[in-house]
Amino acid sequence: MTVLKPTNRPNDARFSCGPTKKRPGWELSALAAAPLGRTHRGGTPKARLAEAIERTAAILEIPDDYKVIITPASDTGAMEGAMWSMLGARGVDVLACDEFGGRWLIDARDELKPEGLTIHHAPYGVAPDYSKVDFKNDVVFTWNATAAGVRVTDGDWIKDDREGLTICDATSAAFAMELPWSKLDVTTFSWQKCMGGEAQHGIAILSPRARQRLREYRPSWPVPRILQLFEAGDETAKIYEGSTINTPSLLCTEDYLDALKWAAKEGGVSALIDRTQANFDALADWVEKTDWIDFLAKEPATRSQTSVTLKFSGKELEGKSEEERWAVSRRMGVLLDREEAAFDVIPHPKAPAGLRIWCGPTIDADDVVALGPWLDWAYHEALANPAD
Repeated sequence: MTVLKPTNRPNDARFSCGPTKKRPGWELSALAAAPLGRTHRGGTPKARLAEAIERTAAILEIPDDYKVIITPASDTGAMEGAMWSMLGARGVDVLACDEFGGRWLIDARDELKPEGLTIHHAPYGVAPDYSKVDFKNDVVFTWNATAAGVRVTDGDWIKDDREGLTICDATSAAFAMELPWSKLDVTTFSWQKCMGGEAQHGIAILSPRARQRLREYRPSWPVPRILQLFEAGDETAKIYEGSTINTPSLLCTEDYLDALKWAAKEGGVSALIDRTQANFDALADWVEKTDWIDFLAKEPATRSQTSVTLKFSGKELEGKSEEERWAVSRRMGVLLDREEAAFDVIPHPKAPAGLRIWCGPTIDADDVVALGPWLDWAYHEALANPAD
């Protein structure tokens, strides 16, 4: 089958699932006021960090009794800081269905080894069975599995009278999906995901119960300084005012502030969620009318609206090995990159072959609409001409 090369390209070809596209209209001049070459411990730099904390809480509409801290090492640092500093007080349930949730599973199983560990592991494209969670335990889970395109539908499965803490990796969900704060005790994400900020720093949002754990409990294992969140147990700790565990990048901080200000102008978190849904709907319309592609997530309710992960479903690849399918993914990536029609749309290396397309709030729906014909062209071109 011959498919003509489209002529209408997306205005912005960046569809990477992390780091993600910056907000519409971003220019390097947005960082001109960054207080570079100064200590982060006082004056304007510390005020910038405090502003990042305050704006995060305001945009996400977190409850007044929750607190925000900045952590090193992106979402990984925030999640591992929470796990290493808080787990071990009671049993632990860990839920995972992709590479990133699997990392928290490995931390718990192979490194921390808490007593009473229960693992709920689902394959790519399938959500874990939340009904099997024991809420007498701490619960570690991912709201949106970035590599699998599988999300938590809602928080109804989390008990209000739980005894343990819920520790949620929300890095591809915060600012793009509704998060039920009363169900979440620790919520983490990075600046480089939904807000399109520069990488390196993470955020942890702590409920009163989480802060109580940090005040009253110390795990039996040694905790590296960079993962120690214990000072956050002090309600008056300087960490809530912009002091950080290690030296932050003030350039990255300025970039995050720029994204937060854009979000406020757009209308806050509800507007960002609406933008995300519009992007997902545009891509879903294309998937519905395209016979060679389908969602990796089997259940519609669990399909991510941000990291949309797709699998090949056409007759052309029936009976082909996974490596042969991956060859098509990689070839599509080369073709789309060469045409500057779409960058970075092949899946995570450990996911099934297909496509992975970011539809978070910094993407414009018109670009998603323009992307569909290019994906169709690249697929048929990759089959007809496997290599130049």
